[in-house]
Amino acid sequence: MTGTTPTSSELTVATFDDVERAAQEAGLIVMGALHPRRSAAKQLDGGTLILLGAGSAFWPALKSSPEWQREDPVDRWSSRVIGQLAQNLGAQAHFPFGGPPYAPFIDWALKSGRTFSSPVGALVHDSVGMMISFRGALHFAAEFAIPEATDPSPCTNCPAPCAQTCPVDALNTQSFYDVDACHSHLSTVEGQTCMTGGCLARLSCPLSVGAGRDPEQSAHHMNAFHPS
Repeated sequence: MTGTTPTSSELTVATFDDVERAAQEAGLIVMGALHPRRSAAKQLDGGTLILLGAGSAFWPALKSSPEWQREDPVDRWSSRVIGQLAQNLGAQAHFPFGGPPYAPFIDWALKSGRTFSSPVGALVHDSVGMMISFRGALHFAAEFAIPEATDPSPCTNCPAPCAQTCPVDALNTQSFYDVDACHSHLSTVEGQTCMTGGCLARLSCPLSVGAGRDPEQSAHHMNAFHPS
């Protein structure tokens, strides 16, 4: 699902503050912004790209929506809400699901200057830590002012608890992510702590508290990743 092609009159309306305000009202947060032409972002030639994700308001918004009673509620909600934002603001919507081919969200996130690679390879964000959940992006045909992201990676002076917390060392600094070890652990009694509250390694990131993640939301994502 994508938004309508922006018109010249619509392009004069949108500003970064407009997008941020509309996203917050919808239950989302702005997780990054970039000018694709300047950053050589994949698949995009110009304009302005705004990355949207889940913050503390996302879960209540999802649970009170009609999508909550349907299959794949997170993606369905994201498609509807971000698609409507795109239409209202004169942008084109992109999503990290629905492929292949998939939109290059990792490339976009890294080039926004607010997301980085952690010591264990997983992405880490400057405000939500390792509890990253990109729900979509808005691409505007025009370039407009966006906040500068000049801070270095939050991992620079961090003791890396993410590399020391996983009970089975599935997230580590050598192989980065041992998927089989992770799934095996989640099938055990001990692994139910991760299943009900979220990945211990990701939660150990000092910035992950910024996501305001409800344990019920983490349990939902974990069950999608590792169905019982």
